[in-house]
Amino acid sequence: MLTASALLLTLVVSGFVLWPGTPLDLGMGNQLQQVGFYHHWQNGEVIALVRHAERCDRSDNPCLGAADGITQAGSQVASDLGHAFRTLGMASADIISSPATRTLQTSQFMFQQPVQTQDWLSNCDEHFQDAIKSHKSARRNLVLVTHSGCISKLESRLGFEHALASEYASSLFVTLNAEGRLQVLGIMNARNWQQALDRPHK
Repeated sequence: MLTASALLLTLVVSGFVLWPGTPLDLGMGNQLQQVGFYHHWQNGEVIALVRHAERCDRSDNPCLGAADGITQAGSQVASDLGHAFRTLGMASADIISSPATRTLQTSQFMFQQPVQTQDWLSNCDEHFQDAIKSHKSARRNLVLVTHSGCISKLESRLGFEHALASEYASSLFVTLNAEGRLQVLGIMNARNWQQALDRPHK
């Protein structure tokens, strides 16, 4: 009986190790500080992949405009998200958006200015990681407004094959490690930003 229980426990523990879950939730507890997020951001070492805000064609909420865009509620969430990024500081950051209406609208509400668009942020093919790295400038953070499918593909390639799908307006944060490989810092859901920023981080 004990042997069977021990075997079951071993299988469960092994399952957690071999079946990676969702990246660390940076909105919980002291996780931003624990992963050195502010240090990475201040040094221009962060790549943020932001999912667009709520889709109009998949919601009963009023549309902002075109059916392939975001909802009015989504535009407010995007504005709040942009405020969070500006609180972090955007002086040393580059912004690129997928050209899809929903990502472009999200970007514009976040940053209140025209943003550069590039197709690779909607295609997310096998060269996605290389494209991310090629657009990351030294000592400058990179904000990429993209799609949940693209974020999921990247998470899978970085060891989180079974991560939950990203929420609207959530962010996946990665950095380049000493070997020049993308390394996941964690995720932040839109609703957790204010509480996370209110915590002391100096």
